[in-house]
Amino acid sequence: MARKNEMNYYASFVELVEFSCQAANLLHDILNNYNKDQLQEKMKEMHNIEHTGDESRHKMIRRLAKEFITPIEREDIMAMADAIDNVTDTIEDVLFRFYICNISEVKPHAIRFTELIVNCCKALRVALKEFYNFRRSQTLHEMLVEINQLEEEGDRLYIEALRDLYVTSKDALEVVAWEQTYEYMEKCCDACEDVADVIESVVMKNT
Repeated sequence: MARKNEMNYYASFVELVEFSCQAANLLHDILNNYNKDQLQEKMKEMHNIEHTGDESRHKMIRRLAKEFITPIEREDIMAMADAIDNVTDTIEDVLFRFYICNISEVKPHAIRFTELIVNCCKALRVALKEFYNFRRSQTLHEMLVEINQLEEEGDRLYIEALRDLYVTSKDALEVVAWEQTYEYMEKCCDACEDVADVIESVVMKNT
């Protein structure tokens, strides 16, 4: 536990992943109530979440530069902060694809992807809330396994979505647009697994 005036990095990790969860929930809401004419306004809302997360990360890194003693190695704190920040960035990138590709209607596979991204972020939040106790935790390993399983589900959904796209779509521009969009959605699941990998690395080095 952090002493007075010391930064609680474990709590900061949880704070960062909250922005990822907010971004995932917003993406899910946008796609479930899709209106391409509102995308520019929604992108501003999404960017505000991403920017606030960036500010929180920068605050952590500035404090890290001044700390003499840290609960885990500085490189691991940096890796964790960067990996969590990348989750939020990647979710924002998905929304950018909808705008750039001028997508008019949302496909069912995209809705399923947003549900999966929300679940990945939720699982990540639970794992990070337990991370402070990683030396004694009886549940952290199972949480990391769950995140890995969700990422594998994302791989399967990506293949299924692309297969359906090529079978049903006759429009080359639509194929290109959705191929890129599905790729970015799958990257969100990968990004969550990357955070789980950092957690696992820290556990291995410190136990």
